[in-house]
Amino acid sequence: MGKEEETGALKLIVVPMRKKKSALQHVPLPEYRDNLRAICALLAAAWPSVVVILITPPPVHDAAQWITNGAPPRACRYQYGGDCAGLPERTNESAGAYARACVEVAAECGLRVIDIWSKMQRFPGWESSFLRVVFEEVVFALKDASLGLEALPADLPLFCDMDPNNPVKSFDE
Repeated sequence: MGKEEETGALKLIVVPMRKKKSALQHVPLPEYRDNLRAICALLAAAWPSVVVILITPPPVHDAAQWITNGAPPRACRYQYGGDCAGLPERTNESAGAYARACVEVAAECGLRVIDIWSKMQRFPGWESSFLRVVFEEVVFALKDASLGLEALPADLPLFCDMDPNNPVKSFDE
């Protein structure tokens, strides 16, 4: 997502990286690195003065991929059939490898990175605090780039300023 000033000058691009949930969409790690480098090069060529922040892929909750129901564990099924547990691209270990690759590419390209995968490994029970930690890390990265929330104009109304009885009206103002 990009953020523009009233003058139209782009200030910030945040690139969140995700691991796909399906084996049918798996991208090998070397190709992932190359693709990420290409994305970074494209952004640098198009907007050389813009702050770019990469966000690593999030952790995978390995235990959530198994159904027990009091019986021996069996793998969860996913939309393309079969199960997702144990597939190399759907483990926390694999997500960590992709997160490390994201951090390395950001360093190569001289970009800021939010290593959400590593940060979440430090929180037991991270599943319940994931969004809060992501928000805090993004706010910190923006302030570090001198782009604190107060410095960026909002292009949508703030939730607290919306009329709960007629929210659409807030977008017309």
